[in-house]
Amino acid sequence: MESEAIDFLLDLLHTPSPTGFEASGQRRWAAYLRDRGIAVDSDAYGNAWGTVEGSDPEAPVLLLEAHADEIGYMVRHITDDGFLRVDRIGGSDWINARGRRLVFHGDKGEVTGVVGNTAIHLRDRKDGEKGPEIHELYVDVGASTADDVRALGLRVGHPAVYADGAERFGENRIVGRALDNRIGGFIIARVLTELRGGTKKPEGGVLALNAVQEEIGGHGARMAAHRLRPDVCVVLDVTHATDTPGIDHARHGNVKLGGGPSLTHGTVNHPGVVRRLLDCAAEAGIPIQHEASSRSTMTDADSIFNVGTGIPTALVSLPLRYMHSVVEMADFQDVEQVVALLTAFARSIRAGDRFTVEI
Repeated sequence: MESEAIDFLLDLLHTPSPTGFEASGQRRWAAYLRDRGIAVDSDAYGNAWGTVEGSDPEAPVLLLEAHADEIGYMVRHITDDGFLRVDRIGGSDWINARGRRLVFHGDKGEVTGVVGNTAIHLRDRKDGEKGPEIHELYVDVGASTADDVRALGLRVGHPAVYADGAERFGENRIVGRALDNRIGGFIIARVLTELRGGTKKPEGGVLALNAVQEEIGGHGARMAAHRLRPDVCVVLDVTHATDTPGIDHARHGNVKLGGGPSLTHGTVNHPGVVRRLLDCAAEAGIPIQHEASSRSTMTDADSIFNVGTGIPTALVSLPLRYMHSVVEMADFQDVEQVVALLTAFARSIRAGDRFTVEI
């Protein structure tokens, strides 16, 4: 991967974008596309999308979608002695929170806090020890009173993310927080740039949507799909790489980091779109891993496929280890293969294509 692209990815991952507070990350994402001559629009809640016009107005319009938000925490209460009580934003794994640094985003800018961790010497462990509940966590921001906290520009409702950043890891991997799913936004931006810079335009128009509020129910994707009404959609998210010790493949499937993109089958995944993705992968020599969806995908695909009279939709996923932690891990080979797959799919769409189920 080119160093310029890696720099953009690291910058995007470093920029806080907790659910409901995605504007800073969205501005970085939009600036990257605009710098490359791609028009970007947005809506009332901060969904952002870039557009590459197709060469044939009769060809179907494709939507490539990822979500921009990350998990985090929010100030729930400020104690008289200056400690913060917090609640989760999205699916934050609070069991791992003790002793970690958080960065709060208040009215006066960033404030660093430390999630309190009573020393092992002082904890009562004679009957074993369970992790704290979320309401039992407290955050120390260096204050002694509630007024001290307010003087820092913090109040109830301000968000926080872990202070941990992303970094290159080993020969061809990256590790850090918020890969879920800012790396998806990075990928669809790359695809749109590839399509615009190619020697030949795609026949169908392509929209790349970076949606807000996926982690709490896919709200951004739903409102944007109502507005954009594409003819076909591919949702890009991360999926669990289950190739580490202690994971039961019978329960969670078998997906390997470095094994290539994962394609989901069943429920909202339209068989015609899935078939086209498989054909594109085979033609380009891209390895595909497979996952089953027997009830729902738990991604923005669930919010898009049933908009209006139905939008033919499929889910492509990037394998990710250690999801919803500060050490989420992805493989750059998988990233490049997802870029190639989505680019090939966009270029495969022709004016006569209709993704329907024949009865």
